[in-house]
Amino acid sequence: MEKWSLMTITVLLALTVRWTVSLGSYSGAGKPPMYGDYEAQRHWQEVTYNLPVRQWYFNTSDNNLLYWGLDYPPLTAYHSFLCAYIAKLINPDWIALHTSRGYESQPHKLFMRTTVFVADLLIYIPAVILYCFSLKETSTKKKASICALCILLYPGLILIDHGHFQYPLSLGFALWALLCLSYEWDLLGAVAFCLALNYKQMELYHSLPFFCYLLGKCFKKGLKGKGLVLLTKLAGTVVVSFAVCWLPFCTDMAQIMQVLRRLFPIDRGLFEACMFSSPPPRSTCSDKVANIWCSLSVLIKIKNVVSPQTQLKLSFAVTFLSLLPTCIKLTVQPSLRAFKFALVSCALSFFLFSFQVHEKSILLVSVPVCLILNEIPFMATWFLLVSTFSMLPLLLKDGLLLPYAVMMLAFLSVCVAAFSIFEKTSAEDLQLKPFSLSLKGYVSWFKSFPKIVRSLFLLSLTLMGVLSLASAAVPPPQRLPDLFPVSVSVISCLHFLLFLVYFNVVILWDSKNRSQKKIS
Repeated sequence: MEKWSLMTITVLLALTVRWTVSLGSYSGAGKPPMYGDYEAQRHWQEVTYNLPVRQWYFNTSDNNLLYWGLDYPPLTAYHSFLCAYIAKLINPDWIALHTSRGYESQPHKLFMRTTVFVADLLIYIPAVILYCFSLKETSTKKKASICALCILLYPGLILIDHGHFQYPLSLGFALWALLCLSYEWDLLGAVAFCLALNYKQMELYHSLPFFCYLLGKCFKKGLKGKGLVLLTKLAGTVVVSFAVCWLPFCTDMAQIMQVLRRLFPIDRGLFEACMFSSPPPRSTCSDKVANIWCSLSVLIKIKNVVSPQTQLKLSFAVTFLSLLPTCIKLTVQPSLRAFKFALVSCALSFFLFSFQVHEKSILLVSVPVCLILNEIPFMATWFLLVSTFSMLPLLLKDGLLLPYAVMMLAFLSVCVAAFSIFEKTSAEDLQLKPFSLSLKGYVSWFKSFPKIVRSLFLLSLTLMGVLSLASAAVPPPQRLPDLFPVSVSVISCLHFLLFLVYFNVVILWDSKNRSQKKIS
């Protein structure tokens, strides 16, 4: 009884925070002609309800793809249709074809916010709770509740889902997939991840760890016996799951190809939301992404020097090489712990080096980091703060400065109180002991390592605090209008590069044979 009372308080607190954030502004509120992501989600409801399936992804007189054309997989479209069906029952004007464009009212805002709230409550939050109870390190009821509270109070996801406006379903499905794998329900895990991938194509960030982990399990069981049976079952499960999701589009190859073109718009080039300018011409977009290509474009105008096709090849090559060591290690030595760290490392590689990255995509790295918060609380807390900070220009644009500041401070305070993070900075606490031992003659340097790491953390916090204040309160120089967004992007990118090195070191130098956690 005590277990559920503690968890009930945790969930109620998490829901209260979410609802409080949702009372504020949202993406593109009162900003015609395109408005923002809120209008995109509403428009998809309008399109999916009023048009036949065969027109959802095609440019027609009733479906102008230049105005928030549907560019997510079929499961997103089906979810939009479900929301639209309910909206139609409440007020048909919300999804009326053409005339509802840019619709804004308090009742409609309440409806849209509620759909996100319900999705969070039904999919994401239950997965977090069950995950925390499944952890060996959180065997006591109190520890499980504290771990769940820290994960559910992660500012980045709350500010984007309930502030900016986005649904947490793909990340929720991915978390359910990991939870199924931890119970060794591999086929259910495969179904859950297929749902995640068919809701948002960005779940490709997590696809290689899932593939390598399950393939490694098949190899371990032997490809001439149980391993082959498991591999066949997994392949069949994936094919059937995709076939069901794509069934309405499988009647015509042109439909399939058009959906794929909408999902992967390679003609747009390496990036489109980070055209930095040094000095005069003002940048054409205010969204800056903290990945390597956007940061490098401050010095080198990559889009002007390299053709789109070469950009695609370069991006693919660098991304593939950066995640290859982790994938090989996971395939050869599959374990649940290695799988969780691989989710972090591979997603971060995709974010830093892949094609057409959005600043919100850092959430695909942050959620796996939340899952190892109990194992490396210091580094995980640091990363989660930086990931939220990296989205600061977007959050400021949406009028979310106050929720951002309050939630960042609250999250840091909760993590410090729950995990005593400043006391867990030794090489062993940071999972770096195998690496430090491999340095042999340089091991003595690690004696001062905890002090160095704590100093860097405090320096990082100070830098993020100063830049947050400057971005919100100080007018930029006239010749450098994008100074603060670019600074946030570049500094965040440098952090992420260091985190990528750290996570890869932890994975590659983990020589212990850790058995997968069994859950009774």
